[in-house]
Amino acid sequence: FLDFGAKLGIIESMKQYFAEIIVFPWNCDINDLQKHNPTSVMLSNGPGDPKMCDATIETVKKVIAKKIPILGICLGNQILSLAAGGDTYKMKFGHRGQNQPCIMVGTKRCYLTTQNHGFAIGKIPKDFRPWFINANDGSNEGITHKSKPIMSVQFHPEATPGPHDTEWIFDFFLTRIKK
Repeated sequence: FLDFGAKLGIIESMKQYFAEIIVFPWNCDINDLQKHNPTSVMLSNGPGDPKMCDATIETVKKVIAKKIPILGICLGNQILSLAAGGDTYKMKFGHRGQNQPCIMVGTKRCYLTTQNHGFAIGKIPKDFRPWFINANDGSNEGITHKSKPIMSVQFHPEATPGPHDTEWIFDFFLTRIKK
């Protein structure tokens, strides 16, 4: 778990899905991470402009190159996009609150989500596709790699606080890892 300023609720919620969780700081070295032979890497939420996270973006590029499965949340979503060659932008107002509607691309399913961010993905990285779109303004709310278990969401699937609509994302990620 790479901690960019995560809510403790995310770590607490993850305990029901993952056997062991090791928390690393935002500026950890890839070698420190690899010493623990991770089966996956979570990229946490956190504050600020993702383009200011140069060291973290470089670490995530290395995690991608090592073919370690990744799940990003909020700022982790934006950092994953930048590390994979996408781009982000500052939103005019941002998304704040517990009832942001997100549509899963390719379906008619709309999920209520909890969000608190002022940046979004503008350019989707090569070999990724949009996963969720905000029903209010059409902004990107998540991406998934076309063939690898690498994905991220802009919202908070752990629902602390907020709706429980998207807790299934942890199970979905674990299923992808096992494949």
